[in-house]
Amino acid sequence: MEAKVITPEVISDFRNALDALGRSVHTVTRYLFDVTSFARFLDGREATAEATREFRDSLMLRGYAPGSVNTKLASLFSFFHSLGWEGCETPRVLIQKDAYISEDAELTMEEYRKLLAAARSPRDRLILETLGGTGIRVSELRYFTLEDVRKRDIRVQCKRKIRRIMIPEALGRLLEDYAAEQGITSGVIFRRKNGGALDRVAIWRLMKAAGRRAGLLASKVHPHNLRKLFARTFLENGGTLEQLCDVLGHSNLDTTRIYIKTSGAEHRRIVEGLGLVPCQEEEPETEPAAEPEEAETEDGDSEDAEKPGFSVKTGTKPHGAKKPLPRRKNKRRKGKRAKK
Repeated sequence: MEAKVITPEVISDFRNALDALGRSVHTVTRYLFDVTSFARFLDGREATAEATREFRDSLMLRGYAPGSVNTKLASLFSFFHSLGWEGCETPRVLIQKDAYISEDAELTMEEYRKLLAAARSPRDRLILETLGGTGIRVSELRYFTLEDVRKRDIRVQCKRKIRRIMIPEALGRLLEDYAAEQGITSGVIFRRKNGGALDRVAIWRLMKAAGRRAGLLASKVHPHNLRKLFARTFLENGGTLEQLCDVLGHSNLDTTRIYIKTSGAEHRRIVEGLGLVPCQEEEPETEPAAEPEEAETEDGDSEDAEKPGFSVKTGTKPHGAKKPLPRRKNKRRKGKRAKK
């Protein structure tokens, strides 16, 4: 049996297999990086399930987030499957899914507007508006050509799928005006100085710079958060989950649901408004319990006459108590007894 040792030749074969499957450049780069990291960890040893488990545990000890560890394990799974190295996989790190996202990770509409206002140039602002207004992936911005913008209909290709992107009319006019100002008559709208399309790294940097000027948390400012903001806003304006799945280019609804998680603050607002736990000040009114009837004193007055809250003037007393005799009649009785 052939030894399962990761060599440069094996990694090259894996690259060719990924290219044949039509994987994106970003995906290929990430997979190869993860496999190379695993090869360095093995240091010439044979790949086994135990070795993969040790690699997983070492990443956790080094402080990698569980999600990042699972991403690397997914790369290794594709690698093993491509080469037919069965039995080398190891279970992923179990992560309980949160019902809501952290407030430090969600980009709100108000923060989005601050981000636009802090853009360094009209071009940077328009790039952010294009990402936010269409919900595209940052790698798909290179498909925005002047010819397609004029048709308000763009076809993008990602992960072996081709889908249509509808451009809002307001955004289309802004893109056409920008192209006219820059002297662009055809081809890609957002370009580098050499004429090539802007890459994802350049877009990431300009967005981070705008976020710093706007005073936003760095954890909130990245291109994918614009895609999630688009998803939430799409549903708030009447779109369905199935429609959103098609617009975002997802293969299943479970992926789309990840994009529309609300923040902890929104969950708290909903829970607080349920009204299932009444406030102390709003305790339900209950019928007061009847007090036991008290004996009259020798002079005929009730013992309640000396209790706080009893009104001698009105003769009122707590609900359910025996009504006292009038004081005037009591005095007459005393007089008759004195004569006797």
